[in-house]
Parts: sequence; structure tokens; C-alpha cells
Amino acid sequence: MKYLGLLDAEALGRAMPMIRSRAAARLNARNDPAPAGIRSTIPASAVSLKHEEVAHIGFFTTRAYELHHPLLGGGQSPLVRREVFMATDAAIVLPYDPQRDRVLMVEQFRMGPFGRDDPLPWMLEPVAGRVDPGETPAEAARRECREEAGLTLNRLERIGGHYASPGCSTEYFHCFIGICDLEDGAAGLSGGLDGENEDIRCHLLSFDAAIALLETGEADNGPLIVSLLWLARERARLRASA
Repeated sequence: MKYLGLLDAEALGRAMPMIRSRAAARLNARNDPAPAGIRSTIPASAVSLKHEEVAHIGFFTTRAYELHHPLLGGGQSPLVRREVFMATDAAIVLPYDPQRDRVLMVEQFRMGPFGRDDPLPWMLEPVAGRVDPGETPAEAARRECREEAGLTLNRLERIGGHYASPGCSTEYFHCFIGICDLEDGAAGLSGGLDGENEDIRCHLLSFDAAIALLETGEADNGPLIVSLLWLARERARLRASA
């Protein structure tokens, strides 16, 4: 009902896959909250929502909120006005071959760096993609590896989950290392799926070369940095069990 009067039938049909994915992400958040061993256990139900509206709807959606929230020291905040970028859950997976001790990264043009006026808006990243409704994050990770890199994973090692930018976005990343065979032929161009306007190059890097990207700063996005740091911590175990 939030979109009533905002979209005609044709536009609503185009938007429906993302609407469903955002709804699935909200269910994931409600059903699988992170632990609260240190942070406050004040529930979301304690927030007094005064007004909510769809500020923008396209492929992505922005919502505007007016609310009061409980203060950590007691009492209520003044009226807070915020806009939130409504995104979906995504599966992030860095393919790793423990026998050859190398990883696969994908390179593609990214609108975020382009919109920030970054002179080099092509990024090195793990394989990533939206978690579709009815799909688990692990299933999405395996599917995206097939679609983007032509890889079949032997198993998944879960890194964890995290919000991409909790101050302004609902986007949530489910992160994995994908154990697989990375033969020399895995590198090169991959078109991704027809109809998704994907232009992807796959890169094979030794573990040492991949870690060096942290030192040079060429690893400049959160998913890649998190994945490489986790792999550095767990690499010996993964290689010993290969």
C-alpha cells in the first residue's frame, strides 16, 4: 500500500522484483537479529514513529521518517527526521582455492565511485549479488558464483553478516569464503547474466598478491577488505584441511 498512487501498473511490474527482495530482507532482519551482549537491548518497538513516506521510488527506494527514539541515558529524543536508502540483503563470496593458495576477484564498473567523482570507478570485489525472495544467503552465494564467474563451489565458509552503512542504508551483507578449484582458465572476461547489463572481468591472484592490495589501498571497498582480513586469519586452517 505504500506505493499506492506512486506507480502505474507497468512501472509497478518493473519494480516488483526489488519490492519483493526488500520485503524478504525485512523478514530476515526480524527473524535473525544479531546478539546483544554489549549493546543496548532497547527494542525497535520503543521507537515512536510519527510519520513515514516513500520519498523516491525507482529501481531503488528512499523512505523518509519522522520519529522519537529512546536515549541511552534515559528519556526520549527530540523529533528526528531522517531519510533511509531502502536496499536488499546481498550475498558476498570471495572464491578461494586452498591448494593453489589463490583467490578470484571480479572487476566491474560501479555507480557508487562514479557518483562520488572517483576517477577510477572500476572496482575489484568479491562475487556479490542480491538474495532473492525464498533464497538463503548461502544459496545466493553459490548462484552468483555460477552466474558471474562460472564457478561451482565445493563448500562455503561463513564470515558473518553486517550492515553496509547503518547510518543511512538498510543494505545488509552476508559474507562467505567460497572454497573451490581455481584453475588458470577461471580468469578473463565474464558477461554475467543476459539482461542485467553486467560487464565483468575475473582476476586470479595469489594470496600474497591479494593481501598486498590492502597495503597499496587498491582494495578500497568494505566487502573485499573484510573478506581478505578474515581469509588471512583462517588461511592456515583452510589449507591444512584441503
